[in-house]
Amino acid sequence: MIEIKNISKSFSGRKVIDDVSFTLQAGKTNLIIGESGSGKTTILKMMVGLFPIDSGKIIYDKIVFSELTEKQRQDFRKDIGMLFQGGALFDSMTVEENIAFPLRMFTNHSEKEIIDRVNFCLEKVRLQNVNNLYPSELSGGMKKRAALARAISSNPKYLFCDEPNSGLDPKTSIVIDELIHELTIEFNMTTVVITHDMNSVIQIGENVVFLYQGKKWWEGDKNTILSANNKELLDFVYAADFFKRKNPNSNI
Repeated sequence: MIEIKNISKSFSGRKVIDDVSFTLQAGKTNLIIGESGSGKTTILKMMVGLFPIDSGKIIYDKIVFSELTEKQRQDFRKDIGMLFQGGALFDSMTVEENIAFPLRMFTNHSEKEIIDRVNFCLEKVRLQNVNNLYPSELSGGMKKRAALARAISSNPKYLFCDEPNSGLDPKTSIVIDELIHELTIEFNMTTVVITHDMNSVIQIGENVVFLYQGKKWWEGDKNTILSANNKELLDFVYAADFFKRKNPNSNI
């Protein structure tokens, strides 16, 4: 479980996160949604310690992450897996080398243990027999699955996914959503997905936080979002859905 308690953040005197509180549930896919500029990415960066918070607390299972030293945060990040928006695979490394990279950097596993783990993770994302391929040889969906395999390679307690469906067609987006949800359940991770994609919300949104102009505007799940009595939320939901139907290959 991750608790966000009354956090605020300003840049050059402009408040972009204003006294926001919510809870991200363990073993579930937690989605943070909102229009561009609502503060989603800023909150993500504060949650992993890339941006300092101005006030409030970020708590991971009773550990107050926002009060740790930088060295302590570095050690703690070993429990965090990251799926970046563009995948962020190293172009000069094979798929196998990409997935093995954090294991070689941060563990004392033998080379056999590392390769066994690489193959295990590739199997989990349904991407076998691509070990020796380079990212340039993969499709967009395959790159995202390889990046997801790397994100879970160190068996993290927490998985952060930043716009995981960015640049993908609707069919491939469904595959990525399903994989994220399946892995969350299987490994009992606290998964946090930053997204604009309403298809993702309806498909895997077990806990959904809607941000609006730097504030938490609504919190619920996929079963209650469409019946919410919240004008700004519904404006976002239906605008995003309409745009997606008009532009099926968009990231929005």
